[in-house]
Amino acid sequence: MQSSFSSASEFERTATRVTLVSIIGNLILSAFKLLAGILAHSGAMVSDAVHSASDVFSSIVVIIGVKFSSKASDREHPYGHERFECVAAIILSVVLLLTGLMIGFDALQNILGGSYHDLQIPGVLALIAAIISIASKEAMYWYTKINAERIDSSALMADAWHHRSDALSSIGALIGIGGARMGFPILDPVASLIICIFIVKAAIDIFKDAISKMVDHSCDEATEQAIAECARSHDGVLNVDFLNTRVFGNKIYVDIEISADGNRPLNETHAIAEKVHDAIEAEFPKVKHIMVHVNPYQE
Repeated sequence: MQSSFSSASEFERTATRVTLVSIIGNLILSAFKLLAGILAHSGAMVSDAVHSASDVFSSIVVIIGVKFSSKASDREHPYGHERFECVAAIILSVVLLLTGLMIGFDALQNILGGSYHDLQIPGVLALIAAIISIASKEAMYWYTKINAERIDSSALMADAWHHRSDALSSIGALIGIGGARMGFPILDPVASLIICIFIVKAAIDIFKDAISKMVDHSCDEATEQAIAECARSHDGVLNVDFLNTRVFGNKIYVDIEISADGNRPLNETHAIAEKVHDAIEAEFPKVKHIMVHVNPYQE
């Protein structure tokens, strides 16, 4: 029985809408930052523009991942396709990592090679672009994060952190550009190096979260206790003999064994099991499937 939580169609609509907003916003922002970086002679701003451009690719990956993960169960995939979303999050983390390392490598070359002495002083346009980028990317982060939490999407949450890392990189660019304008040109590539560190950390966090969801593991103890208490609260349930949970993508699968009076007719114990089944799926929206087995009660 499918959970009422975030139906596949609602999940897909929300994720698609959010990522389309991200794509349009990033296309405009990256073009503006690239132009500002070139005209204002700021390497940090050009690096920041490249980071924003990578967000466009990541948003496309999110749409593809969500499209596949929202597909209904079929004969070859009886448990659904939710893990495709984890795959999308892993791809995003790798893209984010490579982007950060490229920015950091370029910055190190400028610092160690002393080429920052030859850099032109960044113009005011680069400062303005950095401020606009910080405000817009932070707004996109919160917009994406709120929707990701609402539909419990790991890929969308990864995309949100991509926005946050872009906002952080723009803060670094702002500091570097401001320092370079005050007579410290080395701060421009140093800012790019700091940007690299933030991006790499975000990539590692996203990767670890996605891998955790790819590998089967049980729910937290509090959730399992709450599920057991929900089962015990029904008339006719004399004990919970066994409870096993498994997280699959962003959904939960439950196997539970309850005890009932062995002298009751089969249709009555079956009705008890049905009530437990429906109550758990209603109270715990993430539960996609639950198997309830009834044992005869023993003292």
